[in-house]
Amino acid sequence: MLRIVSKCVRPNNGSIVRAFSSAVARDPTTGPPSVMESIVKLNFVDPSGARRTVPGYIGKSLYETCEMNEIDLGPASVGGAVEAVRSDTWTEPLYGEGPSTGYDHVLLVGNGADTAAPITHKELAALGDYWDDDELFPESRLASMIHLTKEMDGMTVYVPDRIVDDIP
Repeated sequence: MLRIVSKCVRPNNGSIVRAFSSAVARDPTTGPPSVMESIVKLNFVDPSGARRTVPGYIGKSLYETCEMNEIDLGPASVGGAVEAVRSDTWTEPLYGEGPSTGYDHVLLVGNGADTAAPITHKELAALGDYWDDDELFPESRLASMIHLTKEMDGMTVYVPDRIVDDIP
């Protein structure tokens, strides 16, 4: 349910200004919104087999979550999204360049891995350019191209050995 809220404000000059706000009305029995509704737990497994559970914010990329929790994936594959699937019949072209590198390779398994956006041809090309065929799996993705959803709560992310990226 959408409601319009109106409020009178008197700035220092004494004039009356009416401010409008549209907000989704919440059910008063559920209480105020909580930040915990926007957090999912992700399980990371590094190349040595060590496990670590970290929080991630819904809507943030997997790469941003790793940076926030000091998990080193190497340089990000930053680039605008090539397209966005809006419905079963409409895919909007966004004209972004897509991922530019393949350093931030991860493997997604478990809860919500199947809810990640489908892999694009640019992401496949970046993975193929930087990783050998025996290092790629059907679960292989670039962390900067995965945006967290509520369904990913409890998902396991395997981080393979890094490619050497610090040679001048």
